[in-house]
Amino acid sequence: MTEMLNTIVFYFEKPFVQYAFIVGVLIALCASLLGVTLVLKRFSFIGDGLSHVAFGIMAVASAMNLSNNMFLVLPVTVICAVLLLRTGQNTKIKGDAAIAMISVGALAIGYLIMNLFSTSSNISGDVCSTLFGSTSILTLKKSEVWLCIGLSVAVVAAYVVFYNKIFAVTFDESFAMAVGTKVNLYNLIIAAITAVIIVLAMNLVGSLLISALVIFPALSAMRLFKSFLSVTVCSAVLSVICAVTGLLISIVAGTPVGSTIVAVDIAAFLWRWI
Repeated sequence: MTEMLNTIVFYFEKPFVQYAFIVGVLIALCASLLGVTLVLKRFSFIGDGLSHVAFGIMAVASAMNLSNNMFLVLPVTVICAVLLLRTGQNTKIKGDAAIAMISVGALAIGYLIMNLFSTSSNISGDVCSTLFGSTSILTLKKSEVWLCIGLSVAVVAAYVVFYNKIFAVTFDESFAMAVGTKVNLYNLIIAAITAVIIVLAMNLVGSLLISALVIFPALSAMRLFKSFLSVTVCSAVLSVICAVTGLLISIVAGTPVGSTIVAVDIAAFLWRWI
């Protein structure tokens, strides 16, 4: 036990570990806030679709040798989130089909671009890191940490400001529209916030595991509470605890960060079913 504590203390003296914990906590918090809304609206896999879109855009940014791909990935992912929502409202292409279509297409094209145009000598390693977040969370620069902090504050602020409207469109869009709420506008805001969270979370768990950060804390919280506010707060607290626990286990055991955090989220969810 003492050796384990000494290991944790030793690593916490390293700036890259401090950055990882700051970013990990912020991403877990942001992902959990919208998780409840996305689960209740039966749109949980929008995170999966957008994460694959972000992967494809990152491949393009890598092929273009951009020094900071966030400035390309973030706005394009937000635009795709809006388009995905619009496509999902089309009677000819339902929401689940739209997500599957964009998700698979972006993933395939992104991998193809990385193979054709990447200048890296380790394409498989780059793809693995992007998909599973194996090392990116431990190689963050100070500028990236500050960008994450800024975007996280913006996400939390937007959620708090529009909380009542998000609550309304989550449970009954028809009633919200009848009382004058601009349902389409707030759905677009939800989609845009989700896109920001997805881009941030790629550094933590990778594009293939992002949906776990959104879904599992929300489902676990729903087993404990019934009101929307209580579920949202519980989801946020539980998500942060799981993220910190996963990071600590990863440091001590040397396991992949993203997969470990998701495993802890799954354990917390299963604990409520036992």
